[in-house]
Amino acid sequence: MNILFLCTANVQRSKTAEELFRATNKDHEYKSAGLSAKYVKKANSTLCTEDMLQWADRIYLFEQQHIDRIQSHTGEQYFPKIINLNIPDDYQYFQKELILQLLKKVKLS
Repeated sequence: MNILFLCTANVQRSKTAEELFRATNKDHEYKSAGLSAKYVKKANSTLCTEDMLQWADRIYLFEQQHIDRIQSHTGEQYFPKIINLNIPDDYQYFQKELILQLLKKVKLS
């Protein structure tokens, strides 16, 4: 399965999720990206493209605003793939509390 993690800038949450699950579950392919061109450019990270959305079998987002952003650009066609993790932007890259939230909420079976 192709798994895509998306947050705002692809620095803290989605990058942590991609690297965590790539290291712990080799059964799937993983990518991560940010949804804000402004913050992605500032962080020199990866911006989400529609090709990535098409590639993904499952898309994990962290906040409702991320779903709203996808909807504003592509409509509702990707909604069946989307899971909102409801994890706020309160964590640093690979922070223990973020990892615990991810392990609890991301189900890859």
